[in-house]
Amino acid sequence: MKLQKKGTTEEKYKAANDYYKKGDYYKAGILFEEIIPLLKGDSLAEQSQFYNAYAQYQQKQYSMSAYLFKSFYATYANSPMAEEAFYMYANSMFKDSPNYNLDQTSTLTAIEALQTFINSYPDSKYAESCNQDLKDLRHRLEEKAYEKAKLYYKTSGVTIANFKAAVVAIDNFQRDFPDSEYIEELSYLKVQSQYDLATVSFENKQRERFSDALKFYEEFIDVFPKSKYIKQAEKVYDGATKGLEKAVKYEKEVKELKEKEAAKVAKEKEEAAKKDEKVGKSNP
Repeated sequence: MKLQKKGTTEEKYKAANDYYKKGDYYKAGILFEEIIPLLKGDSLAEQSQFYNAYAQYQQKQYSMSAYLFKSFYATYANSPMAEEAFYMYANSMFKDSPNYNLDQTSTLTAIEALQTFINSYPDSKYAESCNQDLKDLRHRLEEKAYEKAKLYYKTSGVTIANFKAAVVAIDNFQRDFPDSEYIEELSYLKVQSQYDLATVSFENKQRERFSDALKFYEEFIDVFPKSKYIKQAEKVYDGATKGLEKAVKYEKEVKELKEKEAAKVAKEKEEAAKKDEKVGKSNP
């Protein structure tokens, strides 16, 4: 573009607008970026910044367009285009959000932006679109949480820590997505994971952990009495019941053994004291 090297600001502004209207967003963006710093305070600056943000958006440079639309809103909060800029900031964040199997940090930011827009402009013509985008993003978080919980369960045979992590991840999922289609499956896997954790635990931990497995089973049955996982859950229940009985028996035996040992030590101390007393009397 010859205008990029020479030409007045007004000429470049006109050319940028022409490129923009023709759909050549790359060339339009280059010219807008060049002239915007020269238009500070100028009546053309507002329109240039708005179009430049759209030029980036149309090129799928969503991270950049989000930044530019947000900057526009912050600078021109009273502009007739402020509402649209705020929406486009949120929409850019939505477009920039990754698939559920990737890190979801930007998804959380997008959710916050969309929700803030709805709260600020509840009657906006963009509100319905924002609600649909929110639904989509929340579903991504749900999928991510589901896959995370399943991954912990699948790898739980590696270490005790993974058994614990599976239970915690499912707990978090139940709290965050109580109406999810995956709740039934994960509720059963929580029972199974807790039972598996109890079976590989040291004996002094088994009573508490088998008890928790039985508690999770009761919660599962109460909510899903006709679940397709009932037979598997009942096997876990039987195993946990037997495991708990064994754990209780073990604790009782340990307690009795300790009591016997304590009684033995006390008796030995008593006998030693009596012996010392006799020795003392024979040697006044």
